[in-house]
Amino acid sequence: MVFSLNRTWSGPAASIRTCLRSVAAGAAIISSEPFEHGQAVRYPAPAKGIFHATCLNSLGDWLASEIGKLPRPDLLVAHKLTIEGIAVQRAARILGLPFAVSIQGNTDEKILAARPDLRRRFARIFHEAAIVFPFTPWAMSAVEAKLGRRRGAVQLLPAPTDLDSALEPAKGNGTIVSAFHLRNHKIKNLSGLAAAAKVLREQGEDVAIAIAGGGAESELVECQHIVRGTRISLAGSKSREEMPKFLNQASGFVLPSLRESFGVVFTEALFAGLPVIYPAGAAIDGYFDDCPFAIRVDARDTAAIAAAIRRLLQEEETLKAEIAVWQKSDAAKRFQRHRIAQDFASGLLRGLYESRTVAS
Repeated sequence: MVFSLNRTWSGPAASIRTCLRSVAAGAAIISSEPFEHGQAVRYPAPAKGIFHATCLNSLGDWLASEIGKLPRPDLLVAHKLTIEGIAVQRAARILGLPFAVSIQGNTDEKILAARPDLRRRFARIFHEAAIVFPFTPWAMSAVEAKLGRRRGAVQLLPAPTDLDSALEPAKGNGTIVSAFHLRNHKIKNLSGLAAAAKVLREQGEDVAIAIAGGGAESELVECQHIVRGTRISLAGSKSREEMPKFLNQASGFVLPSLRESFGVVFTEALFAGLPVIYPAGAAIDGYFDDCPFAIRVDARDTAAIAAAIRRLLQEEETLKAEIAVWQKSDAAKRFQRHRIAQDFASGLLRGLYESRTVAS
């Protein structure tokens, strides 16, 4: 049974009033409608974390009431420790049920930093959960650094992609590729990538970089201005059917994001046979420490990005040979949907078993 939780916002003053009315009314103005797998829920809450816990506690009360009308479940599952975790912990306590929670690095890290006043609450959620599912090793480390070392069950759970069938690595066309929606160019660090391209040009290496991703006309113009003076081209949006070929024919992939919870495009590139350059302390960091075809860079270090691109081009043949071996390994299977589903299912059962063991 899925509750899809969707925050509504009608401007600062109106949203705050609505949230407070929701609390006063016992969550009566939270609404829902059925969809294929459960209920799509709309709950009022202001932006920027105003009344963050207050509104989510109210949502938790509503969830407890709705779940109480159903056949009693064995386990509640929250996605994102610092958002859904608040509501689900509240509902779980009311119903006397165990709960699990996932950790999504970008969102959870930002909210943990922005709301130190809620740190004790977040810590209780983190340590009370029957099992925790961090998307990445670095996200788990970041949360433990703020909330203390967890002693309960943990299961790493990569984000899945439908582009998880391996394409044999091929000799590239000399182009480095990237992929993101142009509205996200700031967080994806397009300016840093452009600066690295200029460094390479100054060093006599005029590297062609093609970026897949759509955007509004204003976003396109802004990005064109950023890449002026480089051989970075904006290749437009690509369909899911087009992406594997777009990736496979290139020499490598780079995305030095300033923040990235996981970034399935990195695993999509690896399954398409491309070596990748990824940001330290974000995205897939921690999964490929011993893999030469996954190059870790400081996303704020232009020279490091440039050096990684140079290395990728110089060692393309060797790196792609390593990827071909990896694609056939058990290490690659952990990023495919069937394995992720198995790991999620086994983790839920483990959490349920351990919660019952503690209760007994």
